[in-house]
Amino acid sequence: MTTPDFEIPDYRGLFDLTGKVAVVTGGCGILGRHFCSALAAYGARVVVTDLDPAACETLAGRLTDRFGVACLGAACDVSRPGDVTALTARVLDGYGQVDILLNNAASNSSDLNRYFAPIEDYDLDTWRQVMAVNVDGLFLMAQAIGSQMARQGGGSIIQTASIYGVVAPDQRIYEGSWYEGRAINNPAVYSMSKAAVIGLTRHLATTWPDRGVRVNTLTPGGIESGQNETFQTRYGHRVPLGRMGRVGELVGAVIWLASDASSYVTGQNLIVDGGLTVW
Repeated sequence: MTTPDFEIPDYRGLFDLTGKVAVVTGGCGILGRHFCSALAAYGARVVVTDLDPAACETLAGRLTDRFGVACLGAACDVSRPGDVTALTARVLDGYGQVDILLNNAASNSSDLNRYFAPIEDYDLDTWRQVMAVNVDGLFLMAQAIGSQMARQGGGSIIQTASIYGVVAPDQRIYEGSWYEGRAINNPAVYSMSKAAVIGLTRHLATTWPDRGVRVNTLTPGGIESGQNETFQTRYGHRVPLGRMGRVGELVGAVIWLASDASSYVTGQNLIVDGGLTVW
């Protein structure tokens, strides 16, 4: 049997983001700064946006120096419609386009004692502070940037959720668990807000598909970021790979969803959790 002649394709450029413009909200956070670095490393001009103007500008400058791409730091409170409108205008004024939105901003409110309060005593103002960023902010950014992508004829929106938007927390993990010197739990507002992210993604995936806009969710499992040994050990026992994840283990998924390598993928929830959700 002979193999028909065909031109052998070269797929090595599928992950190349050269010339693309990527907006990353929560860009100076634990996950965000790694996402910004990965996108810039693959050639994207990254707009780093977070609450602190100086931090955004500093990180953008370091990315420009490190990877030779023109990055921009621009502060934005994603829960404020005026800020989102101004950010979008600034990006378009500077670059004329936006190709990737990593909708990554999240909040634990302005008061951690109230944020980690038991559900019986949970304060509605704290609930609303978290939802304003985690849900309203994602909607406002997707509305503004997604509309622009639709006008351009394409783009990729990636929205960061959490494993606790998919499954309930095992409360036993949190007994004796601390984060940066503070006893922790998983508030209901966090689970609810992250579940909403997944629902918003599915809806948006059906909004502009005819104009080339893809929308997907990235759902990390537990990531090492200062938890005490008790928490890390207990969490690791729930995971087939036997440990918490590391931030660098998320960036491959980000590049895949941002690039042409995932050109036929939309409306999906990519779970990167070491296998936790198979049990």
